[in-house]
Amino acid sequence: MPEKASMRRDLLAARSLLSREDVDDAAMVLSRGAVNLPELAEARTVAAYVSVGREPGTRALLDALRARGVRVLLPVLLSDNDLDWAAYEGGDGIVPAARGLLEPDGPRLGPDAVLEADAVLLPGLAVDGRGMRLGRGGGSYDRVLARLAAAGAHPALVVLLYDNEVVARVPVEPHDHPVDAVVTPAGARRFTV
Repeated sequence: MPEKASMRRDLLAARSLLSREDVDDAAMVLSRGAVNLPELAEARTVAAYVSVGREPGTRALLDALRARGVRVLLPVLLSDNDLDWAAYEGGDGIVPAARGLLEPDGPRLGPDAVLEADAVLLPGLAVDGRGMRLGRGGGSYDRVLARLAAAGAHPALVVLLYDNEVVARVPVEPHDHPVDAVVTPAGARRFTV
Protein backbone atom coordinates (compact mmCIF):
# COMPACT_ATOMS: atom_id res chain seq x y z
CA MET A 1 0.00 0.00 0.00
CA PRO A 2 1.81 3.15 -1.22
CA GLU A 3 0.22 5.42 1.41
CA LYS A 4 1.60 3.28 4.23
CA ALA A 5 5.07 3.16 2.66
CA SER A 6 5.15 6.94 2.28
CA MET A 7 3.97 7.52 5.83
CA ARG A 8 6.54 5.05 7.16
CA ARG A 9 9.36 6.85 5.31
CA ASP A 10 8.29 10.22 6.72
CA LEU A 11 7.97 8.96 10.28
CA LEU A 12 11.28 7.10 10.19
CA ALA A 13 12.95 10.24 8.79
CA ALA A 14 11.56 12.26 11.71
CA ARG A 15 12.83 9.65 14.18
CA SER A 16 16.29 9.75 12.61
CA LEU A 17 16.56 13.42 13.68
CA LEU A 18 16.20 12.52 17.36
CA SER A 19 19.37 12.64 19.42
CA ARG A 20 20.33 9.79 21.74
CA GLU A 21 19.51 12.15 24.62
CA ASP A 22 16.04 12.82 23.17
CA VAL A 23 15.39 9.08 22.91
CA ASP A 24 16.68 8.37 26.44
CA ASP A 25 14.68 11.24 27.99
CA ALA A 26 11.49 10.12 26.22
CA ALA A 27 12.08 6.52 27.33
CA MET A 28 12.06 7.50 31.01
CA VAL A 29 8.86 9.54 30.63
CA LEU A 30 7.22 6.76 28.61
CA SER A 31 8.14 4.17 31.23
CA ARG A 32 6.60 6.22 34.04
CA GLY A 33 3.43 6.78 32.02
CA ALA A 34 3.09 3.22 30.78
CA VAL A 35 3.83 1.39 34.01
CA ASN A 36 0.88 3.15 35.65
CA LEU A 37 -1.50 2.59 32.76
CA PRO A 38 -4.19 0.29 34.23
CA GLU A 39 -3.88 -2.13 31.31
CA LEU A 40 -0.23 -2.73 32.24
CA ALA A 41 -0.42 -2.07 35.98
CA GLU A 42 -3.03 -4.80 36.47
CA ALA A 43 -1.46 -7.33 34.08
CA ARG A 44 0.15 -10.54 35.30
CA THR A 45 1.74 -11.27 31.91
CA VAL A 46 2.77 -8.67 29.34
CA ALA A 47 4.07 -9.47 25.86
CA ALA A 48 6.44 -6.64 24.96
CA TYR A 49 9.54 -6.03 22.84
CA VAL A 50 13.03 -4.59 23.20
CA SER A 51 13.27 -1.22 21.48
CA VAL A 52 16.15 -0.61 19.09
CA GLY A 53 17.60 2.47 17.46
CA ARG A 54 15.37 5.49 17.76
CA GLU A 55 12.20 3.56 18.66
CA PRO A 56 10.43 4.83 21.78
CA GLY A 57 12.45 3.13 24.53
CA THR A 58 11.10 0.08 26.32
CA ARG A 59 14.05 -1.03 28.50
CA ALA A 60 13.08 0.95 31.63
CA LEU A 61 9.48 -0.22 31.27
CA LEU A 62 10.52 -3.87 30.91
CA ASP A 63 12.60 -3.61 34.08
CA ALA A 64 9.82 -1.80 35.98
CA LEU A 65 7.25 -4.45 35.02
CA ARG A 66 9.61 -7.27 35.97
CA ALA A 67 10.43 -5.59 39.31
CA ARG A 68 6.68 -5.49 39.98
CA GLY A 69 6.48 -9.26 39.49
CA VAL A 70 4.93 -9.13 36.02
CA ARG A 71 5.90 -11.97 33.70
CA VAL A 72 7.28 -10.27 30.59
CA LEU A 73 7.42 -12.16 27.31
CA LEU A 74 9.68 -10.92 24.52
CA PRO A 75 9.51 -11.83 20.84
CA VAL A 76 11.99 -13.94 18.94
CA LEU A 77 11.80 -13.42 15.17
CA LEU A 78 11.40 -16.65 13.22
CA SER A 79 12.65 -17.18 9.66
CA ASP A 80 9.09 -16.79 8.28
CA ASN A 81 8.61 -13.43 10.14
CA ASP A 82 6.31 -15.02 12.72
CA LEU A 83 7.20 -14.55 16.38
CA ASP A 84 8.18 -17.06 19.03
CA TRP A 85 8.40 -15.85 22.65
CA ALA A 86 10.76 -16.16 25.60
CA ALA A 87 10.62 -14.79 29.15
CA TYR A 88 12.50 -11.59 29.94
CA GLU A 89 15.01 -12.34 32.69
CA GLY A 90 16.75 -8.96 32.75
CA GLY A 91 19.06 -6.97 30.50
CA ASP A 92 21.90 -9.50 30.70
CA GLY A 93 19.70 -12.04 28.91
CA ILE A 94 19.20 -9.85 25.83
CA VAL A 95 21.33 -10.66 22.78
CA PRO A 96 21.73 -9.21 19.27
CA ALA A 97 19.62 -10.97 16.65
CA ALA A 98 18.78 -10.77 12.95
CA ARG A 99 17.76 -7.46 11.36
CA GLY A 100 19.34 -5.42 14.14
CA LEU A 101 16.84 -6.66 16.71
CA LEU A 102 17.49 -7.60 20.33
CA GLU A 103 15.99 -10.81 21.70
CA PRO A 104 15.97 -12.85 24.90
CA ASP A 105 18.38 -15.78 24.98
CA GLY A 106 16.21 -18.01 27.19
CA PRO A 107 14.13 -21.06 26.30
CA ARG A 108 11.57 -20.59 23.54
CA LEU A 109 7.94 -20.86 24.57
CA GLY A 110 6.33 -21.12 21.12
CA PRO A 111 4.24 -18.68 19.05
CA ASP A 112 1.12 -19.41 21.13
CA ALA A 113 2.75 -18.15 24.36
CA VAL A 114 1.38 -14.70 23.51
CA LEU A 115 -2.11 -16.06 24.21
CA GLU A 116 -1.25 -15.95 27.94
CA ALA A 117 -0.71 -12.17 27.87
CA ASP A 118 -3.07 -9.81 29.65
CA ALA A 119 -1.55 -6.95 27.65
CA VAL A 120 0.51 -6.75 24.48
CA LEU A 121 2.89 -3.87 23.91
CA LEU A 122 3.07 -3.40 20.13
CA PRO A 123 5.80 -1.59 18.25
CA GLY A 124 4.53 1.06 15.89
CA LEU A 125 5.23 4.19 13.92
CA ALA A 126 1.89 5.95 14.30
CA VAL A 127 -1.64 5.67 15.62
CA ASP A 128 -4.69 7.69 14.70
CA GLY A 129 -7.77 8.87 16.56
CA ARG A 130 -9.53 5.57 15.85
CA GLY A 131 -6.69 3.63 17.46
CA MET A 132 -5.47 2.29 14.13
CA ARG A 133 -1.75 1.52 14.30
CA LEU A 134 0.84 1.80 11.56
CA GLY A 135 3.56 -0.80 12.09
CA ARG A 136 6.94 -1.22 10.42
CA GLY A 137 5.48 -3.33 7.61
CA GLY A 138 7.05 -6.72 8.28
CA GLY A 139 3.77 -8.40 9.21
CA SER A 140 5.05 -10.10 12.37
CA TYR A 141 2.59 -8.37 14.66
CA ASP A 142 -0.23 -8.77 12.14
CA ARG A 143 0.29 -12.50 12.69
CA VAL A 144 0.29 -12.05 16.46
CA LEU A 145 -2.96 -10.08 16.32
CA ALA A 146 -4.54 -12.67 14.01
CA ARG A 147 -3.43 -15.45 16.40
CA LEU A 148 -5.02 -13.62 19.34
CA ALA A 149 -8.27 -13.06 17.42
CA ALA A 150 -8.44 -16.69 16.25
CA ALA A 151 -8.04 -17.89 19.84
CA GLY A 152 -10.65 -15.46 21.15
CA ALA A 153 -8.01 -13.79 23.33
CA HIS A 154 -8.55 -10.13 24.15
CA PRO A 155 -5.46 -8.70 25.84
CA ALA A 156 -5.12 -4.94 26.06
CA LEU A 157 -3.20 -3.67 23.03
CA VAL A 158 -0.89 -0.76 23.83
CA VAL A 159 1.61 1.16 21.69
CA LEU A 160 4.37 3.55 22.79
CA LEU A 161 4.98 6.50 20.46
CA TYR A 162 6.44 9.97 20.33
CA ASP A 163 3.95 12.84 20.50
CA ASN A 164 4.15 13.68 16.78
CA GLU A 165 3.28 10.07 15.89
CA VAL A 166 -0.34 10.41 16.99
CA VAL A 167 -1.72 11.46 13.62
CA ALA A 168 -5.05 12.38 12.04
CA ARG A 169 -5.36 9.25 9.92
CA VAL A 170 -3.44 6.03 9.34
CA PRO A 171 -4.11 4.14 6.09
CA VAL A 172 -5.72 0.78 6.92
CA GLU A 173 -6.14 -2.58 5.28
CA PRO A 174 -8.66 -5.30 6.17
CA HIS A 175 -6.17 -7.19 8.37
CA ASP A 176 -5.33 -4.15 10.54
CA HIS A 177 -6.50 -4.10 14.16
CA PRO A 178 -7.00 -1.06 16.42
CA VAL A 179 -5.10 -0.68 19.68
CA ASP A 180 -6.71 0.06 23.01
CA ALA A 181 -4.28 2.74 24.17
CA VAL A 182 -1.26 4.79 23.17
CA VAL A 183 1.31 6.22 25.57
CA THR A 184 3.38 9.23 24.48
CA PRO A 185 5.61 11.53 26.54
CA ALA A 186 2.59 13.88 26.75
CA GLY A 187 0.43 11.17 28.33
CA ALA A 188 -1.86 8.24 27.65
CA ARG A 189 -4.88 8.10 25.41
CA ARG A 190 -7.50 5.32 25.19
CA PHE A 191 -9.57 4.47 22.16
CA THR A 192 -13.13 3.21 21.89
CA VAL A 193 -13.07 0.11 19.72
